[in-house]
Formats: sequence, C-alpha cells, structure tokens
Amino acid sequence: MRRQREAAASGAATEGDLEAAKRKAAEEARAKAAELRRQREAAASGAATEGDLEAAKRKAAEEARAKAAELRRQREAAASGAATEGDLEAAKRKAAEEARARAAELRRQREAAESGAEDDLELAKKKAAAAAKARAAALAKQKAAEASGDDDELAKQKAAAAAKAKAAAAAKARAAALAKQQGGAGDEGAKQKAAAAARTKAEETDGGTGRYAAPSPNDPLLEKYVRIIHEHLGSDVLEDAYINRLAKDVPTLVVKKEAYYKVAELLKGHEQLRFDYLSELHGTDFQTHMEVYVHLYSYPNRQPVALKVKIERDNPEVDSLVPLWPGANWPECEAYDLLGIRFRGHPNLIRIFLGEQWVGHPLRKDYEPYDAEV
Repeated sequence: MRRQREAAASGAATEGDLEAAKRKAAEEARAKAAELRRQREAAASGAATEGDLEAAKRKAAEEARAKAAELRRQREAAASGAATEGDLEAAKRKAAEEARARAAELRRQREAAESGAEDDLELAKKKAAAAAKARAAALAKQKAAEASGDDDELAKQKAAAAAKAKAAAAAKARAAALAKQQGGAGDEGAKQKAAAAARTKAEETDGGTGRYAAPSPNDPLLEKYVRIIHEHLGSDVLEDAYINRLAKDVPTLVVKKEAYYKVAELLKGHEQLRFDYLSELHGTDFQTHMEVYVHLYSYPNRQPVALKVKIERDNPEVDSLVPLWPGANWPECEAYDLLGIRFRGHPNLIRIFLGEQWVGHPLRKDYEPYDAEV
C-alpha cells in the first residue's frame, strides 16, 4: 500500500515533468532546425561539405527519435500513474472491508466464548448439585444401615430360631428312621437320645440373645453391672439385661426411660465401673417405638457395656448425656436431625446435616420427602 501511495505521488509529479519535457524538446527541435538551416545555408554557400551535412542529418534524426521515445515513455508513465490512483482507492476499500470482517469475526468469537462460559458454569452448577444430592443420599443410606443394626439382629435371631427348629425336625426324623430300622424295645431310647442330641446342637448354634446358647465369657461382667445397679438404684430400673451375641458378646442393659440418666451417671462414676468413654450413640425407628443405643467403654477396667432406652415414637424425648460425656454432643444432634429425637439438657441441639429449614426427618420410617426430587 505504501508502494502504491508512492507510485501515485510519483504519477502526480510525472505530469509536471512531462510538460517541462515537452517545452524542452520543442526548444531543442527549434535549435536543431536553426542549426540545420544554418548548415544548409553553409552548404549552399560551399562552406560545409556534403559529408558533414549528412552526418548532421543522421544525428538530428537520432536525437528526434530519442526525444519521441522519451516523450512516449513519459506519457505511458502518466497513464500508469492515473491507473495507480484507482488501484490505490480499490486497495483502500478492500483493506477496510477485510478489517471490518476481522472485527466482526472477533466479536462473534468473543460472544461465543462468553456464551460457552455461561453454559459451562450452568453445567458445573448442575453437576455440583447432583453430586451433593448423591452424597446426601449415600450418607442417609449409610446411617439407615447403621441404625438398622438392631433390625438385623432381630432378623438373625429369627433365622437362628428357624435353623434350630429345622435341626430339631431333622434330628427327630433321623431318630424315627433309626427306630424303624432297629425295632424292638430299644426304639424309645434311641428316639430320646436323638432328640436330646438335636436340642443340644440347636442350643449351641442359636444366634439369638444368648438365652439358650453356651455361656459367654462376659457373663460375670453382666452380673456385676446388674448387681451394682440394683444395689444403688433398685431392681425396677432395668427392663432387660443380656449378652449380645451379635455384637462381640457385649453386656447390654435395657433401662427404663425415667432412669436412663441415673443409670448412665452410675456407670460413669462408680469406682468398680468407671465407664469414661462414650464410643457410639445413635437412634433407631422401630415403627412401634424409638430406641437410643449407647456404647460405653472403661479404659481403666478394659470392659465394654451397651445401654439401651426405649422412647415413645409420637413424642421422642430423653435426657441428654452431654453433661456426662461431651462426646455425645454431635451424635445427639445427628439423632435429632435425622430422627427427630429431642435430648433434654443438650447445650445446643441443632440440625447438623439438613439445616433448620428442612421438612421432616429422613430416617423415620414414615418420612415423606417435601421435595419429590430430593
């Protein structure tokens, strides 16, 4: 473009040079004509030779041809300069159009990038919301699985009872077959012997609460706990006491609701018990009632105990154990959040998972989601 501009400027200057060249050529032609006339006059007068006259003619003709060629070249250059101005203008228009096209393309790319960024942001928000819902569902499922531990225990007890009945029936069938083969007076004795063996086998393999199972190594611990509680709080504070075979033979105390805090206080403070660590606390919805399960451990004695209390489902409320074991703080908040169990005396009972605006308690068996998509 710079070259074209320079050529245009050169073309404008060429027109002035052409006019000057024309004037100069005319003057030179007049001078030559005068010289030729003088030579002719000299030749006519005999002062010049014919050879000089002929040489002068050739020289003048050559100079005239050279001037004509120069004049023609200058005219062509002038015409080319005029064309160059038109090319320069066309080049300017083309450059402007290309610049506008590039600007439009750049603006389109920026708009597309901004639109793509908004779409990516919206997609990222949707993915984050879906991941949060999935984590909440997984957590609720895990808590439900943990809370249904006692349901699993009941199912296992039923399965064990069924196995026991099946084993007894098989033993009776074997005894009848043996009696039929042997016959005679020994039939009745064989039947009794086979039935006794079946009962013994069923009792040894019973997976229930231990009522019919073989003695547990933790039976003395359970007896000690029950004895101390009876001595200090009376014999009517416990609803049940047994060895939980499905939980590593943990001595388990089922306490009445009104004595729940007193029994817990005795388990921690008595010099022979000293349960100084609360390792677990959770609630369970059994539809007919709710239950709070507490697992304690005595580091000085290296002994465990489990404490259970049953509460009304319509008004699930029980004393808080935070004054005794500060570690009960968050587990009680969790039971309140997911099951709606209220703990009297808790220093700050709040919903720690779902927030105070959440409707309902997801681990209750009658829970209906307020938002069907959640």
